[in-house]
Amino acid sequence: MNETIKEHSWIPLLVVALASFIVALDATFMNVSISQVVVDLNTDVSTIQSTMSFYTLITAAFMLLSAKLQDIVGKKKLFIIGTALYGVGTFTASISSSATMLFIGWAAIEGVAGALMMPATVSLISGTYSGEKRTVALAIVGVMGAVAAAIGPLFGGVMTTFLSWRYGFACELIIVFIILIMRNRIPDFAPTQSRKDLDITGSIISFIGLVLLVLGILSLSKDFNTSIIVIIVGLIALAIFAFFEIRRKRNGNVPLLDMDLFKDRNLRVGTIILLLSYLAMGGALFAVSLFLQSVLQLNAFDTGVTTLPLTLGLLIFAIIAPSLTGKLSHKVIMAIGCIMAIIGCLLLSYQFRLDTTMWTLLPGLVVLGAGLGFIMALCTDISLSNIPAESQNNASGINSTGTSLGESMGTAIIGIILILGVMGAIGTAVDTYAPEHSGDEQFHMDVYNYLQKVGNIDGLKDNSTFVDVVNLIIQETMAFVMQITAIIMGIVFLLTLRLQDRKVKQ
Repeated sequence: MNETIKEHSWIPLLVVALASFIVALDATFMNVSISQVVVDLNTDVSTIQSTMSFYTLITAAFMLLSAKLQDIVGKKKLFIIGTALYGVGTFTASISSSATMLFIGWAAIEGVAGALMMPATVSLISGTYSGEKRTVALAIVGVMGAVAAAIGPLFGGVMTTFLSWRYGFACELIIVFIILIMRNRIPDFAPTQSRKDLDITGSIISFIGLVLLVLGILSLSKDFNTSIIVIIVGLIALAIFAFFEIRRKRNGNVPLLDMDLFKDRNLRVGTIILLLSYLAMGGALFAVSLFLQSVLQLNAFDTGVTTLPLTLGLLIFAIIAPSLTGKLSHKVIMAIGCIMAIIGCLLLSYQFRLDTTMWTLLPGLVVLGAGLGFIMALCTDISLSNIPAESQNNASGINSTGTSLGESMGTAIIGIILILGVMGAIGTAVDTYAPEHSGDEQFHMDVYNYLQKVGNIDGLKDNSTFVDVVNLIIQETMAFVMQITAIIMGIVFLLTLRLQDRKVKQ
């Protein structure tokens, strides 16, 4: 039966794709629901934002350990355990009566469960399919997370506007039940290692390093200097982890992470491409959503509808990408995707004004999403193309960690870029429209404070000079953000050229 499933059925792909979808959805759909959650749970914004951050933090921190547990427990069994645990977490979050209960269900339980599920989604697909089917399956699973992240604001907007944020978690719980009901359609894979092979010391060191790294990244916009110190300490811990793993393998013991895998260029470069692509997408979505909600005063639902073209472009071109691999190599298709994404960013950089509409943003969002679709659809497949079967679990953990770090970094880094853009644009805007205030530090500070509070421009209609100043700052800041995003995609393009230039054939 398993062999039949392996060769002919897409049901295992459906089950695994659903899991990838809900884990990524959890990281974004509550962004537009924060104010309502604050009211319902009688808490404050910073507490809810911290809960959201810790979900990402915990998921990333446990990723490498989860990848190794696949070898010890079995990838299917670990996937099912993670799914069941995820169901417990999402049920707890949906009935939360306090911020503490929400933290336990969402950040703690779902965070750990997400880490157990994510590496297994990639390795299950790699073990179930081969050749062209594997390319298609990995493309769908790879892009499901991106689609979920992009569609999150719309989903959250619908839930919050017409029902309640609690129904968002309830919908995830329904998907969990579907996965568990269909679990027998997933092929089984026997464990390849025993409990004595688990590297406890390496697990602790990697956990500390990843926690500090992600915590530092998430705190960048709050306390930059302290965050940089935390990031450096985290990187040092990860360097110690790498040396420890190398020595452990030389001593004849099983490492938590086989560092020799990084000798494979496709895995090494592909993981960085995934990290930067998710960073660019998450950051761009954050900046555009912030503009729509704070400047244009759109509600959660309308914000989601406006950003929907990016999601559709991402999904459509991700589906198209595998069918093109018969004529073009993965590398060429991904390079084309990079160029499209850069064009999309440049188109968007000229569109952010006080009279911006959904239609003016649509071309840039579609092209950006289409380019990212090409990249994300094929990156995982080419990353794992040279990895032997016995190392697929480890390699999938590396890939998933890169994706998770990219998602974590996007909002934090673009947040810093927004602040830098505002500070740089204030001087230009004041010199252009209010030269009499060029040396007026108080006027500069008033403009900065207004933008920090993301106030409504409608309240300034009686002060045309201030409106002109703010309008130019918004244009230049958003242009700066999109240009930085284009530079990131330019780096991805150069990295793509480093991939092995061959078709990944059956």
